Amino acid sequence: MLDQAIWPVTLKCGDLILRPIKLRDKAEWTRVRARNAAWLQPWEASSPAGQDGLPTYSGMVRVLNRQAREASALPFIITERVPSVPKPVIVGQLTVSGIQWGSAMTATLGYWVDKDRAGRGIVPTAVAMVTDHCFRQLGLHRMEINIRPENAASLRVVAKLGFRDEGMRPRYLHINGEWADHRSFAITDEEIPEGILNRWLATR
Repeated sequence: MLDQAIWPVTLKCGDLILRPIKLRDKAEWTRVRARNAAWLQPWEASSPAGQDGLPTYSGMVRVLNRQAREASALPFIITERVPSVPKPVIVGQLTVSGIQWGSAMTATLGYWVDKDRAGRGIVPTAVAMVTDHCFRQLGLHRMEINIRPENAASLRVVAKLGFRDEGMRPRYLHINGEWADHRSFAITDEEIPEGILNRWLATR
């Protein structure tokens, strides 16, 4: 299981840096999310009727950090080095959640990216980086990504990385105000002995 030597962790590939989400990211994170509100809304998780609303930024970070301490999640911010900007800028978020140890050794991965950076390979690279980390450093065996059938951009991500289509899950998650079908995609450690990041970079 995770310990302090493994989390928090920062992963790097070229100008892309994945690091733990922090409370002090609130102002920048909020600006990026506000600019992308319409872009992200169709894919946003929501709460079923009768439940409390989604958490505030601070509440989200506290929950994610607690889950990281409990070894059930890895909450990353996706940042990118940009010329003339002194520090990497936030371009998205990626969270490994639902980590199961024991006989399962599996997890689920979700993400979003700034619309102005979409189509540049940021998400496939980030997914590959984190999947390799989970397989090589944490010893997980299986990574799963669940995608709405209408989300063509995310379907391209899993296709590029070689995730297997494991079929439809009817009304799987509450998204944008309703229970939505999702297709499940997965990959296991033994399917990519060379590492998924190496394979992805070799195809670019």
